[in-house]
Amino acid sequence: MPARDKYHNAVVRALTSDGWAITDDPLRIGYGGKEYYVDLGAEQGAIGAEKDGRKIAVEVKSFLSRSVAHDLELAIGQLNLYRDILEETQPERTIFLAVTTKVYENLFAERYGQFVISRQRLNLIIFDQHQERIVKWIE
Repeated sequence: MPARDKYHNAVVRALTSDGWAITDDPLRIGYGGKEYYVDLGAEQGAIGAEKDGRKIAVEVKSFLSRSVAHDLELAIGQLNLYRDILEETQPERTIFLAVTTKVYENLFAERYGQFVISRQRLNLIIFDQHQERIVKWIE
């Protein structure tokens, strides 16, 4: 299994506080004999009413390397691969990229970031890593 992102636990606590049940940590997905691990799987809805609940997969990214562009390229590649596999194997599940408020403000809130969100069909969870709460959902 891959190493957890720096903010993994903060996202788990933020989702839980927002009413989500963490169902998989990590969420194992696969296709054609290949396996991958999305950071989290979560459900929202009444307990015991899974068909009425919403299901998501969450990939947490910190963007802490020297090159934000490189981090973005890797994140988009992962998300596109995971989205394609989920569309085939778990179409009820929507994939999200979880990023801190700082990453959102410095990258995704700008014109270029909005272009990337639109073109790459990104769903974002913006979270405050200090307060461990979700600030915004973008779908």
